[in-house]
Amino acid sequence: MPDQRTAGAAMCERYAVADVDSHIIEPADLWTSRVPSKWGDLVPHVKFHERRQEDYWYIGDRKLYGVGAFAQAGWPEWPPSHPKRLADALPAAIDPKERLAYMDEVGVYYQVMYPNILGFHSHRFLNQMPRELATECVRAYNDWITEFCSADARRLVPMTMLPFWDIDESVAEMRRAHEMGHKGVLFAARYDKAGFPRLIDDYWEPVLSQAQEMGLSMNFHVGFLATDDELKGAVDQSKKIDFTKESALVLLGNAQNIAEVVLSGVCHRYPDLKFVSVENGAGWLPFLGESMDWQWLNVGAHKEYPERMLPSEYMRRQIYGMYWFERKSVRAVIDQLEDNLMFETDFPHATSLSPGPASESPSPREVMERSLGGLPEETIGKVLQHTATELYHLDPPERD
Repeated sequence: MPDQRTAGAAMCERYAVADVDSHIIEPADLWTSRVPSKWGDLVPHVKFHERRQEDYWYIGDRKLYGVGAFAQAGWPEWPPSHPKRLADALPAAIDPKERLAYMDEVGVYYQVMYPNILGFHSHRFLNQMPRELATECVRAYNDWITEFCSADARRLVPMTMLPFWDIDESVAEMRRAHEMGHKGVLFAARYDKAGFPRLIDDYWEPVLSQAQEMGLSMNFHVGFLATDDELKGAVDQSKKIDFTKESALVLLGNAQNIAEVVLSGVCHRYPDLKFVSVENGAGWLPFLGESMDWQWLNVGAHKEYPERMLPSEYMRRQIYGMYWFERKSVRAVIDQLEDNLMFETDFPHATSLSPGPASESPSPREVMERSLGGLPEETIGKVLQHTATELYHLDPPERD
């Protein structure tokens, strides 16, 4: 319960709000300053694109995207317009001290940090450079995000990227990152799409068992391990109607990931391991649980696997979701999965809770009030703070 002196205050003042999905825009020298120069242009680097008059990320001669393509918060023009150079982006998108000041402004205490390049273009690292270099790039990123979050290690929360193409290196990197203060792992449920065994296969046992032992959650972020075709709808914003359709459908993408870990038996096999659906909304989670239960019983799977619980029971035990723009559907999630719901802003992406001249978004403060207003105080505390601080093992806020 909040302190009685603040019982009438805004939600973001009553609780240390955890924003469990935000992004940091990678600096141009992230990899060139940390990875040996012997790899040449295969190291991710930035150079000026003459025709587009914009700084672009490259791996070798393959163009990825503009440096500011994911930094649209506060930008004065509607998507697909975005900052052409990092210096044009909102300072809070690239500087840790500015980020902390911005968090204070919008009523957020903690922010969990996810990548952009490694998150949305992991297939490029896998397919367009030697595995040794790709692994070095992962380590360099994990070092850099640790340094970024050191501006306030209590409030800025790094998530680990793994060199998933190498199990031994993944296990070693998970240990190393955890020792540096990382609180969870960016992961995928469908590595078979990239030619690896399914998650239920013993191949993944060293990673999953270690994560369970260390209490690290496995976080499924939208767009992670997506192909270029799958990413097109999430990134190409030139046609407003098509983008609206594709981006809305992308936000249902983690349904496959959740169904995979629940129905394949991964949750049954690793009962203490937590899985998080990141930047996918939450309103679909209750429906997925009911749908899986219905099919599980109707096809007689409960007879074939009598030792297993219903799919929805695994979801309540091990699956977590988050929301940012939802309002009505949040109530349905709370009705069935109150202990599994968290809050996010997706800052500084175009879809984030970032009011501006070219954004219809309310402020995070307003969204909290309108989506959770009238609910029991215990529920509000879980959604905004306590579920996240327990899941990610976050240190309690410092008191004045």
